[in-house]
Amino acid sequence: MSFYDVISELNINLENRLFTVCDGTHAGEKMIVSGGKLVWMSDEEGFFSVHASEAISAEDGKLTVIGGSRVFAELLGNEKKVVICGAGHVSMPVIEIAKMLGFRVTAIDDREQFVQNALEHGADEGICSGFEEALAGITGDPDTFFIIVTRGHMSDSECLLSIVNKPHAYVGMIGSRRKVGLVKQMLADNGIPKDVIDSVHTPIGLDIGAETPEEIAVAILAEIIEVKNKTRKSTGIPADIMKVLMSDERGPAVLATIVSKQGSSPRAAGTRMLVEEDGVITGTIGGGCAEATVIIYASEVLMNLENKEKHEAVNPVIMHVDMTGKDVAESGMICGGAIEVLLEVV
Repeated sequence: MSFYDVISELNINLENRLFTVCDGTHAGEKMIVSGGKLVWMSDEEGFFSVHASEAISAEDGKLTVIGGSRVFAELLGNEKKVVICGAGHVSMPVIEIAKMLGFRVTAIDDREQFVQNALEHGADEGICSGFEEALAGITGDPDTFFIIVTRGHMSDSECLLSIVNKPHAYVGMIGSRRKVGLVKQMLADNGIPKDVIDSVHTPIGLDIGAETPEEIAVAILAEIIEVKNKTRKSTGIPADIMKVLMSDERGPAVLATIVSKQGSSPRAAGTRMLVEEDGVITGTIGGGCAEATVIIYASEVLMNLENKEKHEAVNPVIMHVDMTGKDVAESGMICGGAIEVLLEVV
């Protein structure tokens, strides 16, 4: 199986880790470990056939020197998803902010015009049906964040009963203390364990005195960010990039991955961007001068490929981008810090 096929078929409920050799004679070799077991190597007689155990002990999100080469280890997560139960007035700014933060958003409501409104505000998917029916088709996973903001506690109860036993990263429910108390009692009456009930974030959102729908949305997403960033950081190949990489019709492209950062660079190690031969860019590694520099270099690499049929044989390179240099500062786009970006022709 190809690397991308293996990635796409990993069990999302296991701990999945990817290791990439970034320099040296074995640059570009990869290894995947799932549930603590080695499941795939790009070269069964290569670097990881000797150094697998050392790599597995490496810290995720860091470059580690192993066998004279730098190896980037990362915890693979899935696309971060927000599922909003209820598409009323609070949900609209929630959708807009969640999209700004890079989440895939699904909105559920049993009123067609409300679902249409959610789609117009940027939701990736709108489901118009009863909440129980809609949630039956959503499996959940460790990267799914559920937000319950329906129009009444009966619907809230229905949603919460459907959600609490699904895999999830977060469950939050809006409501007054009285409404919350009624819903929690209903859960207890249905045999839901107390620790599960207590894990529900309700009343939803950080306590910032939010009053307007927009302020409430900020409070909700701030709490989700807090929960997301307190867990072990995961990266991975975003769904939009995977879609391009797995297409049979695509040409050569450069996959850019941040493998180290210093200072206040805007994106974390593991962030990816794809630069295609025709100039199409998918994803971002932070924008500004740093991203522009990488895009220019990647485009030149693709332009100068001598054999496009054997483009994957081109050795990866690590590009150092300093965002504190004089030229960057004078452009007014300084962020501070520096990044190292692994560029792989794929």
